[in-house]
Amino acid sequence: MAGDGEVDYFMRDLDREAEAGGYHLNPDREFTRGLVRGLLANRERYGYISCPCRLASGNREDDLDIICPCDYRDPDLFDYGACYCALYVTADVEAGMRAPDPVPERRPGPAERERQKKERAAAGAAPGDLKYPVWRCRVCGYLCARGEPPETCPICRVPRDRFERFM
Repeated sequence: MAGDGEVDYFMRDLDREAEAGGYHLNPDREFTRGLVRGLLANRERYGYISCPCRLASGNREDDLDIICPCDYRDPDLFDYGACYCALYVTADVEAGMRAPDPVPERRPGPAERERQKKERAAAGAAPGDLKYPVWRCRVCGYLCARGEPPETCPICRVPRDRFERFM
């Protein structure tokens, strides 16, 4: 089990990475510490930091979508103000201006994930086929592929409205 020093160190790293990427950790520090303990426990158990609020299989390939930050973080933040486990929150939630809405589980069940995996393998991905649109910061040119542009540009720190759909 991770000690307090390891939890504090990892939490500082996560906080620094989140802020650099235009994200925010949940301001409830004790709650966040509990989530970080869960991430560290999963790293010990599985060798990767899967979401502490979801059941990991122990097979990294099967769990790629729930390795923190999970594939569902950005749409959850955009739609609800927090990710599923509430480790990441939007700026207005961090500032206490609003409470996040309840976040439904977006991860498909095991049978659906297996079906999607077989479908992708059978179809093969053609070059240029993107799962997400590409957004470009009109100020600095930063590019990112995701459902929505980031809350703030991780490079020049301008707000989301300064992004345009690039592709």
